[in-house]
Amino acid sequence: MKLFQQLLVAPAALGLMAPMAANAADLDIKGVSDYSASSEQVTSISQFQDVYPTDWAYQALSNLIERYGCVAGYPSGSYLGNRAMTRFEAAALLNACLDRITEVTDELRRLLQEFEQELAILKGRVDGLEARVGELEATQFSTTTKLVGQTSFVVGANSFGGDAEQLNGEDRADAAARASGATVFNYDMRLELNTSFTGKDLLKTRLRAGNFADSPYGGGGYVGLDAMEVAFGEEGKEDQVTVDRLWYQFPLGEEFTVTAGAMVRQDNMLAVWPSNYPSETILDVFTYAGAPGAYSLTKGGGGGIWWNDNDSGWSISASYVSANADNGNPNRNDRPAAGSGINDTTGGIGTDAAASNATAQIAYAQDQWGIAAAYSYTSGDNGAGIYAGNATPLAVQLSRGGTTNSYAVSAWWAPEDTGWFPSISAGWGLNDVNENEDIDLIDNATSQSWYVGLQWEDAFVEGNVLGVAGGQPTFVTAVDYDDDVNQSDFVADGNYAFELWYKFQVTDNISVTPAVYYLSRPYGDITDGNGPAFGGGRSDDTFSNFGGLVRTTFKF
Repeated sequence: MKLFQQLLVAPAALGLMAPMAANAADLDIKGVSDYSASSEQVTSISQFQDVYPTDWAYQALSNLIERYGCVAGYPSGSYLGNRAMTRFEAAALLNACLDRITEVTDELRRLLQEFEQELAILKGRVDGLEARVGELEATQFSTTTKLVGQTSFVVGANSFGGDAEQLNGEDRADAAARASGATVFNYDMRLELNTSFTGKDLLKTRLRAGNFADSPYGGGGYVGLDAMEVAFGEEGKEDQVTVDRLWYQFPLGEEFTVTAGAMVRQDNMLAVWPSNYPSETILDVFTYAGAPGAYSLTKGGGGGIWWNDNDSGWSISASYVSANADNGNPNRNDRPAAGSGINDTTGGIGTDAAASNATAQIAYAQDQWGIAAAYSYTSGDNGAGIYAGNATPLAVQLSRGGTTNSYAVSAWWAPEDTGWFPSISAGWGLNDVNENEDIDLIDNATSQSWYVGLQWEDAFVEGNVLGVAGGQPTFVTAVDYDDDVNQSDFVADGNYAFELWYKFQVTDNISVTPAVYYLSRPYGDITDGNGPAFGGGRSDDTFSNFGGLVRTTFKF
């Protein structure tokens, strides 16, 4: 008998042999004969009439019967557990168990031989995985941090048309072509370090670099509305890696979440982003849920909290952020010239000079649809709020003349299954600009914006996406200038923007997205430059912008 067989059977055998008589006088030959001659195969302990769950050896006897099948009873259907056991009876029981174990080991041996090759392959794979895990543990960056990266290449160009003129009499289309008509090749790189200390919190650190500062897609070109969401790279800091996000988020109880950071953006503190468009961003103006005023995406130092009831779908968010929170001087600098629309402020949190944005949102969201309403108070006179990439030049200029109360309503819907029906996202925004007596630009101004975005998942080929959007970037609908400002009659600031794109999902990590876009009147009310400083153009002056680009995205 092999050693492991002896070790396996010995405890049971000794336990059963413990109460037996040890001398030959106790030998009961008839009992041994009855026990060994029993032909009834016992497969369950319930077959014994005299064995009960309260018996001290009930579990051990059950294991021998059900696991090894090597216990038999007497012909009467009894086990006679309280009867003394002879050495011959113990030998009979031990022999039956050893025979059963031998059968099991023979079957195992046969299976091992049959699958010897497969087992060797599996062992090699396990050894390889252990080696790789050991290498990763030895070289891992952090046990709490995960690195996520994205790099985007953009190649594109613009063309311009129309009969509007600049102040110097030159055709605006010619001036635009000379300033922003070349084909450009830009990049944007993002490295995100997502750290969790408890499994429920998140410390977000984003490092970013790009070279869009002089690109028409950077927001500072001849036509600001050409700006792309992916564009990054400040003037004089092209190709430099900077900290673009730094904030910490943690749950407070079951339904509340708190977010705070020295470099946090407004949308990082919202429980719901009210749009399903786009999966691949092109023009920046279509990434604000139709309301760049309310969802200005102001970035700086701040914090927020939201309540989210997952069962009902309702959520409420509130946040505050100051774009110049890192500046310790709370005082405005020298008073600017009247009508300049410029307030050279310093900074702080909640100060007169702070570039503040305070936002409140209430939303209702389900798996396939949702709706949200938002309100924002923005210190446009201190530099926060809309910019050239999501508004007309006049709307931007007037927003710098005071503080703005902005309102937004946005909604989205997505089909349950991909097919011919696209997801639909829409939004509308209203902005009311109040005067700043230190600037003396306006008494009041009103602007609006809206958009509709359609997106087809798995369009033509599984994994690919088709998108189209149209709307009006923020445009002025009414303005009441200050008495000291040289002004003219307000003409029309309305304009339209359109984009069409198709994303080819080349691999799980690489996509290529060709896109075209059109801006009908990107300069709005000041399309013709022969009028006074603010407005004064003719309503029939034309200036348009058509462009195309290819964006390639690498995710890792």
